[in-house]
Amino acid sequence: MKILIVDDNRDFCGTLADVVRDQGWQADVCHSPEAALKILDDRASEIGLMLLDIEFGSESKLTGLDMLGHSIRHFPRIPVVMISGKGTIDTAVRATKLGALNFIDKSTLNNETLVGVLTTAMERISSDRDNAELRKVIEHQGIIGRSPAMMDVADNIMRFGRTGLNVLITGETGTGKKLVAQAIHAVSRRAKHPFITVDIPNIPRDLFQSELFGHVRGAFSGAMENKRGLFHQAHKGTLFLDEIGDMPLPLQANLLLPLEQKAVRRVGSVETEEVDIRFISATDRDLVTAMADGRFRDQLYHRLRECEIYIPALRERADDVPHIVEHYLQVHNNEMGDHKSIAPATMDYLQQYPWPGNVRELTSVLRVALQTLSSHQLEVADVDRLLKRSPSAPGSKSVTVGSEGSSPKIKSPTETGSTNGLDQIDLSSERSLKDDLARVDQLKVEQTLEKTKGNVSKAAAMLGVSRETLHNKIRKYEIDVNTYRGR
Repeated sequence: MKILIVDDNRDFCGTLADVVRDQGWQADVCHSPEAALKILDDRASEIGLMLLDIEFGSESKLTGLDMLGHSIRHFPRIPVVMISGKGTIDTAVRATKLGALNFIDKSTLNNETLVGVLTTAMERISSDRDNAELRKVIEHQGIIGRSPAMMDVADNIMRFGRTGLNVLITGETGTGKKLVAQAIHAVSRRAKHPFITVDIPNIPRDLFQSELFGHVRGAFSGAMENKRGLFHQAHKGTLFLDEIGDMPLPLQANLLLPLEQKAVRRVGSVETEEVDIRFISATDRDLVTAMADGRFRDQLYHRLRECEIYIPALRERADDVPHIVEHYLQVHNNEMGDHKSIAPATMDYLQQYPWPGNVRELTSVLRVALQTLSSHQLEVADVDRLLKRSPSAPGSKSVTVGSEGSSPKIKSPTETGSTNGLDQIDLSSERSLKDDLARVDQLKVEQTLEKTKGNVSKAAAMLGVSRETLHNKIRKYEIDVNTYRGR
């Protein structure tokens, strides 16, 4: 584990580095926020903890608090301990609110105190941020992924799951929103209690209140006995509101008081019953746009979205495709007593395909292909034949456009930019196909770096490649990342 020390006092930095190394940790030292930003952009995955001074000299345009805010936004998995020679309670409170793990005063700092702070921080990192443990948690719920983007999802599952906050899960259809909801429940204090799903689109409007809140005998024609609603069934557990973006506007007001007061009234009753529920909701709709258009209530949105988890589309994390394929291949072989395999060319094909239907489409194609394949190895032609019959195949009618009157579907970060630049390629030239493909690759990298303002880690996540792969492309195309920073 490497600790990044950022302080303009070179002697103090050296002393801290010596203490860090004496404890068996690695130390990386720099003397300005600007230098620290470059280190994080280039090799954030190596940094396990940052010790960050608050005051810097006039040579630096940034303060330690500026650097802290940037780090929390762009490198949230790196905990930060603030250090200051002029520490005040106000500064400590502000640093903590921004997300600092701890705050220590140089005037009271000694070797014993520093070792204690570092040990506590490392123990927390080890327990909360260990990727192997995170993968174990999410894979237990059927979520397969090792990419930085999915590790962020896993980290949020752990952090939010342990709280009592309501969670809104967003992402395209087929990304695994229900699996994430189940994972949040599984790591929560409510794990031993029910996880109840409300399938919003399939509840008839006239039965909505009865289904959710229950009814008493005689409340309406056909109510022959008292009925417990889904809210009652989820008592002490989690209520998962699936496809919340599809809820008609007139019905949305019915959820406001139960969400606020954790109490319901059965249809036909005058008595209020308390329910202890944690709410998780999910949607592939753009609720912000829906609110602006008057199709979704602001009050409901803010009650449901106390925190949010965005699940990236599969094309944004293409590095995960081989892991997903190998997992489902193993499941197939175990269940069917089979010994099938995937040809290397087929794996490349699967990884490059855009998967409009995301993980759900990929697993469906794999299931059909493996069960109908007569040979022992899955070839490109076997997969290609199935994909060409798929209604979501590229070139077919888009499946991401909402029906008339419904909220627009969620767009992934990689879909919100333009394709400007591709028209710079003259396909009638005498260049080779390899050169044209390289030019497209370079333009895509440059456009993504522009979107992320030179943040290499974020760009790698958006492109669905590892940081190392992106750095190799940057060197190959001689791209100056600094030109995109500060735009």
